[in-house]
Amino acid sequence: MPANRVSADFATTDRTQVMDLIAQIDQLLGSILVDLGPEERRSMTKLGDRNLAFTRKALEIATQTPDFLPRSFDIEEMRRDFELFEALQPMLLALTRLRELIDDTAVAAGDEAYRAALEVYRYAKANGSVAGMDDLIDEMGRRFAQQGSRSKAQAAAPASAS
Repeated sequence: MPANRVSADFATTDRTQVMDLIAQIDQLLGSILVDLGPEERRSMTKLGDRNLAFTRKALEIATQTPDFLPRSFDIEEMRRDFELFEALQPMLLALTRLRELIDDTAVAAGDEAYRAALEVYRYAKANGSVAGMDDLIDEMGRRFAQQGSRSKAQAAAPASAS
């Protein structure tokens, strides 16, 4: 087997605590978060790095010289939206990085578990008749029954020495 990148126990109490903290964050942010549909999200303009300075300057101009704007233009709403955007950015960066790490860890752990399962299957298939495990091997082999020859070849490949 390749090098083991993940080897950790995640205690039930720790998992519960993490989920409780996520629920707390969700509750704290619940009053300001919006849920956009895919089409609505695609139709919106994005305030990225290139538009940030432009938006900041427009807010500054609107605040300092509001006389040229129509009366219906809500400068305070623009300010609130911009400040909310800026306040959410550090959280978004931190949560994005955390999500990526959780995803990477889950992918690595899943890969290692599945590779180990394939190795168990190969060893059981090679030695199963001696140990009387034919029914178990057949049950495990059903996982590959509907797959093409490539997957069958991978499952039947000889175990690497490790």
